[in-house]
Amino acid sequence: MKRIPPRPDAAHLKKQAKQLLAALRAGEAEAFARMRSTLPAAHGASDAAIAAMEPRLHDAQSCIAREHGFVSWSELMGFVAARLAHAEAIADPARARLRWLQLAYAGDVAGGTGRAQPRVAARLLAEQPALAGDDLSMACATGDAAQLRAALARDPAWLHRPGGALQLPPLFAVAHSSLWQLPAYRPGLLGCAQLLLDAGADANQSVGNRWPPASLQAPSTTERLSALYGAAGQNRDPELTRLLLAAGADPNDGESLYHALESVECTGLLLRAGARVTGSNALYRVLDLDALPQLRLLLAHGADPNEPAPGEPTATWGRPLLWAIRRRRSAAHVQALLQAGADPQVRMPDGTDAATLALRYGLPEVAALLIAAGLPAPAAPLERFLAACARGDEAAARQLQQPGWPAELPAGQLRLLPELAAQGLRPAVQCMLRLGWPVAVRGGDWDASALNQAVFRGDAAMARLLLDHGAQWTERHGYGDNCCGTLQWASCNQPEDGAGDWLGCAQALVAHGMPGAQPDPQDPDGVLFQGRRARFSDEVTQYLLEAGAAQTGPAPPGRSR
Repeated sequence: MKRIPPRPDAAHLKKQAKQLLAALRAGEAEAFARMRSTLPAAHGASDAAIAAMEPRLHDAQSCIAREHGFVSWSELMGFVAARLAHAEAIADPARARLRWLQLAYAGDVAGGTGRAQPRVAARLLAEQPALAGDDLSMACATGDAAQLRAALARDPAWLHRPGGALQLPPLFAVAHSSLWQLPAYRPGLLGCAQLLLDAGADANQSVGNRWPPASLQAPSTTERLSALYGAAGQNRDPELTRLLLAAGADPNDGESLYHALESVECTGLLLRAGARVTGSNALYRVLDLDALPQLRLLLAHGADPNEPAPGEPTATWGRPLLWAIRRRRSAAHVQALLQAGADPQVRMPDGTDAATLALRYGLPEVAALLIAAGLPAPAAPLERFLAACARGDEAAARQLQQPGWPAELPAGQLRLLPELAAQGLRPAVQCMLRLGWPVAVRGGDWDASALNQAVFRGDAAMARLLLDHGAQWTERHGYGDNCCGTLQWASCNQPEDGAGDWLGCAQALVAHGMPGAQPDPQDPDGVLFQGRRARFSDEVTQYLLEAGAAQTGPAPPGRSR
């Protein structure tokens, strides 16, 4: 593993990644060997096979990160920032500890919107073990049972008081530490939780939410975060969840069930402890997650399959059955809802029934289930036309098409284009565009055009398809920005698995008229886009700067830029 210097230079690491990419493209054997030894996708592959993968900057960055012991480039950059911040704060131990705690805890606890970075926090602490000192908040976060035991011996009342830089009660601090996610720390943290509970800690310790507009200095007075939420909803640790519930933690804390749904075991523990599904929005959330076992658990523990939607964007869709169709869930999901008593007769506000809706969303198996449950098979030519479009069956759609379709269709039907684009249904989108669908119509959760939906997903092929059919990068979405703004957010917040091609989206947008970018003299990591500051992922930034330089061209003789 490569060593990181005491004052690392992010720009130097970025340069190394660019050099590695250049070496890969030049066919250098050493570069291929580095990729083979670090990237799972390249493990055991020949040089030719790696070259055929057409490595890009994010692949080279991932290689650099793994060579330094990190699983992703974003984690490496997070460590670099943390190391520099620690170096600046080293003369002030309290400040240094606060910065470390802001890595170990998520923004709703530490104040802000950031995610916890447990591996970064652990690496920094391993290099600077003196950072922990005798600070009890650090002991809670790292699972130092000896320090907690000594604190209880000195002052038994400490058990019940908020303290430390984040003003957290001890059991809460233990339960919310993101270091639970690291196997080396988990036994110590579990031991600390047991120690504190045995000493009489309240299993319902909580703090006010610090998520903006609240803050660390001014937590919310109405939204409380519990220790159980840390166990089940944040760290999703079944053993800690079980421990807290056995000690009397309230499973109806307003957060735990909703956030625990990514873990079938934690979900089951909460439900068996009496967590109420109704009013928690868990039923709609589980359909968002496509988690069939958890859906069945919720239904088996009293979830109302006809529970009205709590608010936008679900409110328009009325009932879980309609929401399941909108999210294009499987026939098994719909069958589970029907078996639990979901009303197959529910309708959209415009009167559209569930079977018709299923066909509009390209779900013939779901429609068949609903028809078997008593709904009539949609027979109107318009509905058959829409169903053919959703299946991507252009021939059938053309046979059914009537004058004025699709341009003169009602708004609800026209919104199918961005809705299906948001689900990644490229054959359906292609069919609809060839039939003349208005390309800029807006829809989906965030009232965005199909092009915005494609860019958000990092679906470069769909973006090119839409642009070839007249879509424009200036199309707006419900948050008031255009496709360039969508590209900024999506490329900077892409998933750790690298799924999505935001560079390809940028290339498609520029090829169809979007301007490039210029360097920002005040921010080496940012750019100027049409005179405004903007940030994209590194590879998108590099491409947009190159595009901007090409669009601007060389300066005339005797002039400089």
